[in-house]
Amino acid sequence: MKFKKILATVLSGVLALSIVGCGSKGDTSSKNDKKIVVGATAVPHAEILEYIKPLLEEKGYELEVKTFDDYSLLNPAVDEGSLDANFFQHIPYLEESIEAKGYDLDYTVKVHIEPMALYSKKVSDISEIADGVEIAVPNDPSNEARALQLLADNGLIKLNDTELPTVKDITENPKNLKITELQAEQLPRVLEDVEAAVINTNWALQADLNPVKDSLAIESSDSPYANVLAVKKENKDSDKIKALSETLTSDEVRKFIEEKYDGSVIPAF
Repeated sequence: MKFKKILATVLSGVLALSIVGCGSKGDTSSKNDKKIVVGATAVPHAEILEYIKPLLEEKGYELEVKTFDDYSLLNPAVDEGSLDANFFQHIPYLEESIEAKGYDLDYTVKVHIEPMALYSKKVSDISEIADGVEIAVPNDPSNEARALQLLADNGLIKLNDTELPTVKDITENPKNLKITELQAEQLPRVLEDVEAAVINTNWALQADLNPVKDSLAIESSDSPYANVLAVKKENKDSDKIKALSETLTSDEVRKFIEEKYDGSVIPAF
């Protein structure tokens, strides 16, 4: 009889612990529903996210912003679930990543456009670019294509009519320019060593380069490369992602972008 009583007591304890455990898990899940973890590159993405923290707090959500220097880590982090969303990339880059890696990602809203531009520390006008000099461009497929198109639009090269041109698609290079492909974040650091470089605005701004004031050539404002909020498909319609998306495309954010970046970053909503 004593053994049965002891066994009953033990089983009751296990059951009680299971109930407490389940309750704790439920509480944690509820808290997680009110916390949004977003990965971003520093400028302007993380700055915009920091701005909206109090706006999201008013809606009952806590926003945690994680800043990344290497943007190749951001899509895997969302896909595996360590981030709820990321904010750093334009649509062609996201689509190319999904196709290449099989990520189960999508985007919710277009937030802003960062016109890509050509910069130089050696010449002050694009007409001064000499024969045989080196020009650096990003090496990821979508941004390289975008950079080469900017060079073509300004008469430095001609390209095959293809969706994502590479240096192999240059059909005419009258100045015999040497096109060097580098990681996008390295381009501001090599600007002293090359004749010119085509740099994404987020990296340019971090290097105190203003695409409107400091560039030799800049994309037009109707660029299709809108930066987006990327999420895992299964979470796209969750309440917290909807709240984040709505806040990122609010009138307050439009005004913040226009005033802070003075035309170097343009609202896309």
